[in-house]
Amino acid sequence: MSTQERKTETIPEWKREEVDDITDFLSRYESVGVVSITGIPSRQLQDMRRDLHGTAELRVSRNTLLERSLEEADDGLAELTGYVSGQVGLIGTNENPFGLYQQLEASKTSAPINAGEVAPNDIIVPEGDTGVDPGPFVGELQSVGANARIDEGSIKVMEDSKVLDAGEEVSGDLSNVLSELGIEPKEVGLDLRGVYAEGVLFEPEDLELDVEEYRSDVETAAAFGRNLAINASFPTAQTMPAQLSKATGEAKSLALQAAIEDPDVMPDLISKADGQVRALAANIDDPEALPEELQDVDAPEPDDEQTDDQPDEIEDTDADADEEVDDDDDDDDEGDGGDALGAMFG
Repeated sequence: MSTQERKTETIPEWKREEVDDITDFLSRYESVGVVSITGIPSRQLQDMRRDLHGTAELRVSRNTLLERSLEEADDGLAELTGYVSGQVGLIGTNENPFGLYQQLEASKTSAPINAGEVAPNDIIVPEGDTGVDPGPFVGELQSVGANARIDEGSIKVMEDSKVLDAGEEVSGDLSNVLSELGIEPKEVGLDLRGVYAEGVLFEPEDLELDVEEYRSDVETAAAFGRNLAINASFPTAQTMPAQLSKATGEAKSLALQAAIEDPDVMPDLISKADGQVRALAANIDDPEALPEELQDVDAPEPDDEQTDDQPDEIEDTDADADEEVDDDDDDDDEGDGGDALGAMFG
C-alpha cells in the first residue's frame, strides 16, 4: 500500500487522534529514534520510562500508527519507518544522538534467559565452587556441557565451560541450570535501531564510540595544534602566554650573548663574566702573576660528571645554556673575558 493511499484511507477517529498525538510528540524533539522493546517486562519498561524522564520520552503504540505518524511528520522522519517492526517504540530527545545512545546502553541491566530464547552471545559457566551441596545438580551441570564434579563436599566447576554458542536456542535444562547458578547472560534494555537528527539518519554502529579514546584523541590533537601555533608564532588566546614566555627567554639569551647592558640582563652578565674570570685565573700556574684581587679566588666548582679539563667544561656549559647561539658567539664571549682580565692587570 503506497503512502498516498494510506494518507487518504478513512480510519477510525480514535486512531486519528492517536496519530495526531504521536505527530505532536515528534514535533517536540530535535532527535527521534526507534527502539526495540522486545522481551522487556511491563514493569521494567515503566521503570525505564521513569529513568528517562527529563532527558528523553518513550512513546509506544501500534506499529501501523507509528508508521503513519512518521510519514505525516514530513520532516524526513519517514526514513525511520524501515526500523518499525516487531515490538518497538519511538523515543524523542533534545540531546544529541550520541548522548542518547550512551544513555540507553548505560541503562541496560543483566537478566535471566528463558527456555526458547536465542543466546545473544556465548554462554559460559565460570570455573569455581557453585556453593551447591553434592546431589543431582552435578549431573545437570554435566548434561549441559559443564566440567563439574563433587570436590571437598561441594559441587565445583573445574574450568570455564562454554555451554551454548551465540545464536543457539536455550533449552529448558540449561535455563534451569543458569537460574540455579544466578547467571544472567542477556541484557535487558531499549535497543536503539535508528535515530534521525538534523537531517541525518544514524544507526547504532554510527553512534558507538569509546568516549575516553575520543577524548584522548581530541586532547592529543589540541596539544599538536597548540605546539604548531607556538612554533609558527601564530597568536591565539591559548598560545600567547607560552609565546610571550618563549620570546622573553630568547630576548634575554640574545642580550646576554651580545652583552647588552640592560637592567634585566646585568645580573646574568656579571655572573657570566665572574665565572669566566674565575676559570681563567684557575688555569694560571703562577699565583704571583695574578692581581691581588684574584689570588684567593676559587675556580667555579665543576659538576660531578665533569672531567679535569676545566676550560672545556666551562665552554660546554655555556653552549648548553645558550644552545640557540652559534659557536662563534661563545668564542667572542671568551675573548671578552680575556680583555676583562687584561684590564685588571692594567
